[in-house]
Amino acid sequence: MLLLPLVLLAVLFPAGDNQDASRTLEWHHSTPAEPLTFRIVHITSFANHSWAHTQLSAWLGELQTHAWDNVSDTIRFEKPWSHGYFSKEQWKKLQALFQLFIHGFPREVQNFASQFQFDYPFVLQISSGCTMQPGKAYKSFLNGAYQGLDLLSFQGSSWEPAPGSGRRAQNVCRVLNQYLIIKEIVHSLLSDTCPRFLAGLLEAGKSELERQVKPEVWLSSGPSPGPGHLQLVCHVSGFHPKPVWVMWMRGDQEQAGTRYSDILPNADETWYLRATLDVAAGQTAGLSCRVKHSSLGGHDIVIHWAGGHSLLPTLMCLTVVVALAMVILQACWRKQSSNKSVLSPYMPNSAFPMEAKAQDPKSPAHQLYLAQESWIKARIRMWKISLNQ
Repeated sequence: MLLLPLVLLAVLFPAGDNQDASRTLEWHHSTPAEPLTFRIVHITSFANHSWAHTQLSAWLGELQTHAWDNVSDTIRFEKPWSHGYFSKEQWKKLQALFQLFIHGFPREVQNFASQFQFDYPFVLQISSGCTMQPGKAYKSFLNGAYQGLDLLSFQGSSWEPAPGSGRRAQNVCRVLNQYLIIKEIVHSLLSDTCPRFLAGLLEAGKSELERQVKPEVWLSSGPSPGPGHLQLVCHVSGFHPKPVWVMWMRGDQEQAGTRYSDILPNADETWYLRATLDVAAGQTAGLSCRVKHSSLGGHDIVIHWAGGHSLLPTLMCLTVVVALAMVILQACWRKQSSNKSVLSPYMPNSAFPMEAKAQDPKSPAHQLYLAQESWIKARIRMWKISLNQ
């Protein structure tokens, strides 16, 4: 009952030559890479004995590769390479079989709900797939959960209740273990079919999976952790792949107090991470944020703390200020050109009142000129200090 989709896969893709699974895929990361896992996630919510809602999706690591569209009742391919090495005809047959499963699985569960002590409303979750380990080894898994708690798993060639899952899980496993043929099919699917499909999917999506995007790093101050203390924040954004190493340093010494946010996705399928460090206000000298990532080719990014001013935000502010100044000056020039009588005290085509500056030092125009000049000089001094640090 619970294994209907696996049986359908076994009929469509029987075990055979395992050459595809032995293909060598080389991955070059300067930081340890997470094992690549292909995972099918099936979640069904049961409100009562006659209503249920199903969600089905497939993932390769952090990337969603497939989803089930409940409106069109079809498989949706989330990536151009999600077909892997399966033919169109194979996917057509597979889709028809999944349509049968999506509609049949809830009815079968509802028929067994009383025997398995499933109390409405409840949710069943099934996660199955395989992982590519270092050295071309594959590890497969199939786990089931009831109400978000582990219920059972497939271990070797039989169903085993999850530790501490109680009589309900024991009852379900006892029933499922009576079907010897299904157990053999599940074992074949997990140990052979899934690795072959994963190998093909990795080859088809190789260019995107091996995409390297360099991170952008900048520093800022966070909320004060207390009187006389500062929170230093190191932002690391826009990097791909996900594995990254970030650490606050004092010279060559790693700062054990470094804390990390979750690694969050950006809209362009890159990642964002924030590392924070709480320090006494007078103990910031010599601190820096160091970032290691596979896209950097072994050349770490090191940003030194300079009183909360990092170069990237400063340059961004500079860009905005210069753009605004150009817009204002252009508007002034156009206004002066359209009114010759107003421009008469000034030099033609000039954005600054040069004659007023020379003739009347106390005039408002001359004071504005001096303020602009002073502000620009102050900005230049600040940028020089930032660059030197």
